[in-house]
Amino acid sequence: MLAGKIAGRNASTQKYDILTALGSFALAQDKGLQRLALRLIVLITARYNWRLNELSMGQREIARLWAVNERTVKREMAKLRDLGWVSVKTPAARGRVATYAFDFHRISIATQESWPSVGPDFVERMADLYPAKVIKIDFGRETGQGARPKNAAEPTGQWGEMRSLLRAQNESVFENWFARLRFVGFAEGKLELAADSSFLARYIETHLSQGIMSAAVQVFGSVETICFTSG
Repeated sequence: MLAGKIAGRNASTQKYDILTALGSFALAQDKGLQRLALRLIVLITARYNWRLNELSMGQREIARLWAVNERTVKREMAKLRDLGWVSVKTPAARGRVATYAFDFHRISIATQESWPSVGPDFVERMADLYPAKVIKIDFGRETGQGARPKNAAEPTGQWGEMRSLLRAQNESVFENWFARLRFVGFAEGKLELAADSSFLARYIETHLSQGIMSAAVQVFGSVETICFTSG
């Protein structure tokens, strides 16, 4: 079975489980991520072809389903692609809408911290279906902007020490989020970091601020604020 495809004898149960994982995760997030996850759930339940791992739907149709305009659809689909939850299977062309594939393994990794709130049986099922592993999310542009070269040296000094602490906290969280940050400077209690995208910066600031502040204080001492820039 492909990592992103649900099929086989227990497929119907797996479908409910992945939707439950998405819903449980969303309820613990801010309004922006709640809305994004709800929109994804609606796409899955309304028009997703589980057998082909394919959603064939134009932006106008999605806008009507979500009760938004097409500009919002474009922005939200870009966020889902940034997360690695959705990918373009076939680009739109004249007379043909785009088709999308969903990566349920990436979705499971992103939602795993919410599994225990459903119950131990759910955790066991999901862990069997989607064994934990580190999945790197590429927040760079198509040109590779912001991507770290494979052979690039690990940062040294205080930033290198802070990165090591963040990695020790949670390897998966580090690779998915913190590894995409760059050190800008530290002065008068203000730590400035740069992210590859505004979405990445907002997510870390909203959901991962406690972990990054803890590491920053251990390395830099008195840290009053952490400022994120993007681009």
